[in-house]
Amino acid sequence: MDTIASLFSFITTPVSWVIVQFHKVYGAVFGPDTGWAWGLSIVSLVILIRICLIPLFVKQIKATRAMQTLQPEMKKIQERYKNDKQRQSEEMMKLYKETGTNPLSSCLPILAQSPFFFALYHVLNSIANNDTIGSINQSLLDSAQKAHIFGAPLAAKFTDSASDVAALDASLTTVRIVTAVMIVMMSASQFYTQRQLMTKNVDTTVKTPFMQQQKMLMYVFPVMFAVFGINFPVGVLVYWLTTNVWTMGQQMYVIHNNPTPGSKAQAAYLERLTKHVTNHGKTRSRGEKAIVKAIVAKGRDRNEFERKFINALSKTGLAAQADGTVVKGEAQAAAETEDGTPTTGGTPKRQQPKRQSKSQRQSGGASGAPKAADEPTSLIKSDEPEDAKPATPAKKQPGGSSRSKAQSGQRKGPQRPKSPSKK
Repeated sequence: MDTIASLFSFITTPVSWVIVQFHKVYGAVFGPDTGWAWGLSIVSLVILIRICLIPLFVKQIKATRAMQTLQPEMKKIQERYKNDKQRQSEEMMKLYKETGTNPLSSCLPILAQSPFFFALYHVLNSIANNDTIGSINQSLLDSAQKAHIFGAPLAAKFTDSASDVAALDASLTTVRIVTAVMIVMMSASQFYTQRQLMTKNVDTTVKTPFMQQQKMLMYVFPVMFAVFGINFPVGVLVYWLTTNVWTMGQQMYVIHNNPTPGSKAQAAYLERLTKHVTNHGKTRSRGEKAIVKAIVAKGRDRNEFERKFINALSKTGLAAQADGTVVKGEAQAAAETEDGTPTTGGTPKRQQPKRQSKSQRQSGGASGAPKAADEPTSLIKSDEPEDAKPATPAKKQPGGSSRSKAQSGQRKGPQRPKSPSKK
């Protein structure tokens, strides 16, 4: 470990200087020799480092999204070479190379903060060995050795002997209880973060080496923390527990506001977004507009949850636009009155023309408009010219119709006069 620590000695001085500056601030409030002053200095160091790593975290999210866009191609490769695992892996690596993606991008934040971790370990190890290091002089060294967190010195380890712990003015039982609790919390937070990523924020429709890697890390990292944690000083456990809690909160924020397409988190997010958009008729933030814009741009490549989102908007008379906004659809706009008040019936029904009765059609329509003098008032066929036909008024029927009906058993048209009967 000394060899590894020496490789990161170039960062030991900056890390010790940052701790000293935070210690001056917290020491003025809680006292320079208290565990609160030194413990909060380590926590503040973690927060400062993680804030500096936010651009790298954003890059990690973008790389993860790029991996998600390759899911259809990965699925095709899996189906094409399902019986040849070696060829399948070769085609996957070829696809990563052509698109410039890296399945190991999720490990970048951990790799980036590794130098700070080893530098802090080296600083705390020097305090335990009563050696000055970096910006920590002899007076600060004596103050750090007196600092206890829940009765355990910052430089104490789970594997220390009773004499080593007694030299730091502490009890071996107290040190082991505190370190064991912190190791369990550290491992549990790491496991929960990875499990949350695998169960909620991964598209399970496509099996990729990336998913297998994440599943492996979900079980490997907690075991690693449990095994190596017994050799970490209490101060390093404070550092690692704080960074795990930060990672867990950061992951929860991303899953809630920017989930992976095709995951369970996206289904829950689009359900919440649907309720908001249908209630307010618009998207409320840039993040929501960006997600709606991406969904619209996919077209036929939308997944099941995205299609449900678009269909839900259509049912309420809304339409998602290419710029991420949501506007009223054509049917909804037609359903509104001129003063902007929507009608109660929603989408307007098609107006059917009123059907006229046969008598109305023959008498000139429902409007009762008078017919021309030479227009026939009956549908009875006639071989005589119109001007020769007698203009006899039609009999009025009991139902109010002016049309004359043919008697029962009598044929239509001009009738032959009957001859007088012979008696």
